[in-house]
Amino acid sequence: MTQPDPAESANEVASLRVEAERLAAQLAEEHKMAELGRLLAGIVHEINSPIGSILSNNQVVIRSLEILKSALANGDRAVLEKASRQVETCLSLAAIDKIACERISEVVRGLKTFVRVDSAEMLKADLNQQIESTLKLTQGEFRGRIKVETDFGDLPPVECHASMLSQVFLNILVNAGQAIDGPGKITVRTRAEGGAVHISIADTGRGIKPEDRPKILAGGFTTKPVGVGTGLGLSLSKRIVEETHGGSIDFESEVGVGTTFHIRIPVEQKKKAAG
Repeated sequence: MTQPDPAESANEVASLRVEAERLAAQLAEEHKMAELGRLLAGIVHEINSPIGSILSNNQVVIRSLEILKSALANGDRAVLEKASRQVETCLSLAAIDKIACERISEVVRGLKTFVRVDSAEMLKADLNQQIESTLKLTQGEFRGRIKVETDFGDLPPVECHASMLSQVFLNILVNAGQAIDGPGKITVRTRAEGGAVHISIADTGRGIKPEDRPKILAGGFTTKPVGVGTGLGLSLSKRIVEETHGGSIDFESEVGVGTTFHIRIPVEQKKKAAG
């Protein structure tokens, strides 16, 4: 019987490993795009409302300026007082437009942060800032139904793939929102813990049943209805946190009270030995 060639077997294993890594990366990207597509309706709502306000205000400003132009040409006291009121109206609407534009800018900035492609090299990032950007993407998802509280500690810059971690934060935040029936609250805390950063995301949702807890971070498992959950979000989050960043992810939960996820990311990544 012909013995298998060890070199050929090793090459085959290496080839299979490369293919598995490629498929895992493709799966992660497809899940990210699916989540992004689902959130776009909310993002459009977030942008559409301030744009409508700006357009409405712009029409009033144009009419006010036309009245002002006519008043200044006339020159009598009563008309000049009217012109002064029109100036105040324009200034007030301009202030509202500024707020609306800032809101649009924040949503777009959060979107850009989320979809940015990470470089192959890990770079230092402010995880408080990453979480803030990710929270802006959830505004349309939560729509005032869920109050979000943040308690950010003083964190050192963390060596990481920032947009991958933003994906993790988004997965857990969206899951937390979907676990809350009716009004509720999500609390996000960050703390420096020795050589790591600890992020906790707590919700006041349904909680996770004891029999489901061992499976919750496994790929393909979901408690959500068909068409809502894929069962990939938490398993991909686990891979990003543990395999890519050498961190840890776990949770505690009480049925009817809520769930808290704990994510720990090393501040500095261990350097792989050469060779």
